[in-house]
Amino acid sequence: MADQLLRAENMTVGYGGVPLIRDIALSVSGGEILTLVGPNGSGKSTILKSLIRELALLGGTVYLDGRDSSRLSAAETARTLAVMMTGRIAPERMTCWDVAAAGRYPYTGRLGILGAEDREKVCEALALVHAEELADRDFTCISDGQRQRVLLARAICQQPRVLILDEPTSFLDIRYKLELLTILKNLVRERSVAVVLSLHELDLAQKISDRVICVANGEIARVGTPEEVFTDGSVQRLYGLTAGSYDERFGSLELEPVRGAPQALVIGGGGSGIALYRALQRHGIPFAAGVLHENDMDFPVARALACEIVSEQPYQPIGDAAQSRARALMHVCRCVYAPLRTFGPMNEGNRLLIAEAAENGWLVSAISPKKPDAT
Repeated sequence: MADQLLRAENMTVGYGGVPLIRDIALSVSGGEILTLVGPNGSGKSTILKSLIRELALLGGTVYLDGRDSSRLSAAETARTLAVMMTGRIAPERMTCWDVAAAGRYPYTGRLGILGAEDREKVCEALALVHAEELADRDFTCISDGQRQRVLLARAICQQPRVLILDEPTSFLDIRYKLELLTILKNLVRERSVAVVLSLHELDLAQKISDRVICVANGEIARVGTPEEVFTDGSVQRLYGLTAGSYDERFGSLELEPVRGAPQALVIGGGGSGIALYRALQRHGIPFAAGVLHENDMDFPVARALACEIVSEQPYQPIGDAAQSRARALMHVCRCVYAPLRTFGPMNEGNRLLIAEAAENGWLVSAISPKKPDAT
């Protein structure tokens, strides 16, 4: 347990003396990222607020670097633990440099006067989050993504051993999400910081986390590595998905397929059909897909969006049964999209199907909001 910088034992959390989640056990070591995921209102933020003593524990103990956190002074806690919680703060008349510099106050005297070393740490932190050019800007006049970077710089200025973040990617576009998570990963790798955070984006949680805690229905539903947690339909159960699907292997969220008899056949593969599957779904056109090998990268999206999928076993040439079924669909639809351009021994059957569709004039290239006319 010596390397466990943050540990909770038998922790019960809630509001107003009413327990929300009981008997929580979690730990995180230096150089590790622990991520909480789960539906809105499941208790992720409540757990984080209880870990940092913003909420009083209803039971159990939290240990910070091996010591009972309730016995630590605010200054002792601040020199070990930094926090970045959800919420838009609006400090008046403070530059971004001033906001970041607030992270140095656990190390200053009672007057809060920054020394040369403190100023150096502030500049280093702003540089680390790529926010040097914001130093003299009014904090209230910059974008949400820029604010998140400055607040992260403030946390870094504390030189924490443990960093806790509640939905740090909120308000961020894709560029800033990736930048922020890359910075966190570098902190973990280069400074052995222990990170605990909550995320809504499951695909990001899968990519950045060393371990994941699933919170749902007043309990810790599952704990493990991403490979252990995101499997066997666990996401469907965790979030109670009743529409659409989530493919845990690819971190892919898809809408419901269009219901009805297929109006088109898509002959794709190797990633060539994915954009087309989604475009057809978006236009409300039910379609069939195939022939696809079950290990093809098109297969998970086709399985989620097609009203019928014709498949073949991995590493096997397209057999007579699969080819016959795809041909039957093609003759019924008389509308074939063929984004597949590369053929080998395994998918020779698809080349023959496309050639037959071209001979019959059934190949189409543009998607119409209604069933395309054969051309």
